[in-house]
Amino acid sequence: MYLRFSAALILTCIMFSCAAVSVAAEDGTTGKSNNSVNILLITSGCCHDYDFQTKAMQLAMEKQGVEAVWTVVNDGGTGTKAEIDYYNDPKWADGFDVVIHNECFANTSSPDYIRRITEPHRAGANAVVIHCAMHTYRAAEVDDWRKFLGVTSRRHEHQSNYRVDVKKKNHPIMVGFPDGHITAKDELYVIEKVWPDTTVLATSESEKTGKDHPVFWVNQFGKARVFGTTYGHSNGTFQDDVFLRTLTRGTLWAAGVLSDSVSAK
Repeated sequence: MYLRFSAALILTCIMFSCAAVSVAAEDGTTGKSNNSVNILLITSGCCHDYDFQTKAMQLAMEKQGVEAVWTVVNDGGTGTKAEIDYYNDPKWADGFDVVIHNECFANTSSPDYIRRITEPHRAGANAVVIHCAMHTYRAAEVDDWRKFLGVTSRRHEHQSNYRVDVKKKNHPIMVGFPDGHITAKDELYVIEKVWPDTTVLATSESEKTGKDHPVFWVNQFGKARVFGTTYGHSNGTFQDDVFLRTLTRGTLWAAGVLSDSVSAK
């Protein structure tokens, strides 16, 4: 199922152009100044309320003054194994500023299929990866998807309200994030590996082992900028203004609207 529509607020022309950059402009880190962000959202699979999450993201961007044009691909059903027809077109990512992956297909393992997804990203299709995207293609023997994500994870711990400790306070995505923020009830993903081109932005501590695990990060995958978060299991998370603001900023950063003019160190 493919849907294309504008999630822009109905504003005057003057307000329209300002709205597109209002989130970025609050700390002087605006990148390109176009009138809209063209977003492809790939969503569906096991275990989550994807319709609710999709609407929450769209409304959050409107609330934060972002004009977004969305194409939503909700395909593959609710199981753990699927190959989405949309990826059969080698130009599936063309024309989009950023691709949001919010799918959950752990048992899909075909290397050829996975590389039909990762190669356009390697060539420059920017991306956001949310929650179960980290466990998508978990059964695969090849690491292409994991390198694209920037982290490797195969399991999660119990649901709880986790503290978020910011590691890169000056990164454009994290500016204004309240250090020590307590999440809505969500799962903590166990991160086995952080890949070399990944910068961890924030972590949460395991209540079982005391080990810190990345929960927000950025990755450089070929020519693509990737923003990732392991949070996003519950509807409560998609009602958390702090999470939604961070997800919006991460999307704008990946799309090149939020620049790197603020140091990430």
